[in-house]
Order: sequence, then C-alpha cells, then structure tokens
Amino acid sequence: MSTLPDTVAIVTGAGRGLGRSMARALIEAGTAVTVASRTAAELDSFVDEVKAIGGRALACPTDITDEASVQQMVDTTIATFGRIDLLVNNSGIVASTPLVDQPADEWDAVIATNLRGTYLATRAVGRHLVAQRSGKVINIASNFALQGVANHAAYSASKAGVIAFTRSMAIEWARYGIQVNAIAPGYFATPLNAELRADSAILTKVLGAIPARRMGEPDELKPWLLLLASNESAFMTGEVIVIDGGQSVR
Repeated sequence: MSTLPDTVAIVTGAGRGLGRSMARALIEAGTAVTVASRTAAELDSFVDEVKAIGGRALACPTDITDEASVQQMVDTTIATFGRIDLLVNNSGIVASTPLVDQPADEWDAVIATNLRGTYLATRAVGRHLVAQRSGKVINIASNFALQGVANHAAYSASKAGVIAFTRSMAIEWARYGIQVNAIAPGYFATPLNAELRADSAILTKVLGAIPARRMGEPDELKPWLLLLASNESAFMTGEVIVIDGGQSVR
C-alpha cells in the first residue's frame, strides 16, 4: 500500500460518504488533509477523529460553487501546511428528475456543484501546482457519465464534463509534472443513497443492473486513490478508472 508522508491534500465534499472515506485513507497514509464541504459540524467531527489517532487535518467550510470561498480554502491550506500536493475533487450532488419536469435552477445547481466546482478548485490549486512543477489532481466522476441513465441528465452531463475536463487538463499540465486523472465510481453504500437502500424494491432493481450484484464499499476505492496520489502513477495521466462492479460494461 502506498504511503504519502510529507504531502498535503485538499479533499472537497469530505463531510460524509466517499469524500470522508478518501480523506481518512490519505491521512492514514501520512498526508496532511484539508477537508472541505458546506457542513462545518461534520468536518469538525472528522478532524477530531483523525487527531485522536495522530493524523493531521484541517476543517475548511467551503461553498465549492463560490470563487471567493474556494480561494479561501486554498489560501488557508497553504497558510496552515505550507504547500499543496494533491487535490481530490469530490463535491457533488444528484438530481433524479425527468428532463421535461426539471426546473432550470435544479439543473444549474447540479452543473454548478459538479462541474463549476471542479473547475474553480482545480484552477485555484493548479496555480500552485504549476508554480512548483509537481502535483496531482484526482477528479471523482461517475459511471453515469459513460452510459445513458433516465432521469439523470444533469448529473450524467456534469460528470461527463468532469471526464472531458480531466483529459484536457492532463494534456495542458503534463509539461509541469502534474498528473490529472479521474475515478468513476458506480453505486457505493454511502449516506447519499441511504434512502434508496432502504427501499427493498428499488434496491433489488439497482442491484439487478450490477453484474457483481452488490454495491461497493467505500474502502474499495482506497487502493486506487492511493495509487493515483502516489509517485507510482507518475507516468499515468488523463485516465479514468471505473469501479462499478461491471455496471457500465453491460
């Protein structure tokens, strides 16, 4: 398993679910991590947890759609830890609405969080990565970007945009020694889909579309996250790792 001593990361959307799990994995590998989301109480509880085991973490409440808030996240991280080596763009929201019924403000909110937020954070952190001529960006996309999914046009479009953004930035920043890759998870057992998992009829339908016949567990992202965060992937950029139990290859 990769270790990442003396590195500094920012993980957005780290208050719960996959973001929280990924932040903890990085901290356990030796990384100092700024955890960012809108939910200050969840961030504070996480920082308390990791400090109790000797980890280094900073809670930074952030509105990922707001340029000034994102810049403050970056400035605070540098003021606290002195540098940034890794950005994990995980903030995201889902809307499950037929397109003809979808209010424009709901569409805008999904695009703003999932795509604009990725752009704002990558640009703000990227200025430091380019200056130091090293670093990593890991964007969390989705297997929904790779297949047609009814009632999820905004989410699928936003995550497809994240993949295209990943590939563009990989080419743009390769000359600076920066790798930009993406992970595209399928269904994982997180608070985001707790309501779905509580409905046995819906859960049966969802699992029936997954060849592995189960959801992923958050820790199953850990080895891929640490690979992309480490120097072991220094010659890998612009790639998308799909982890979805085979759902997207049906």
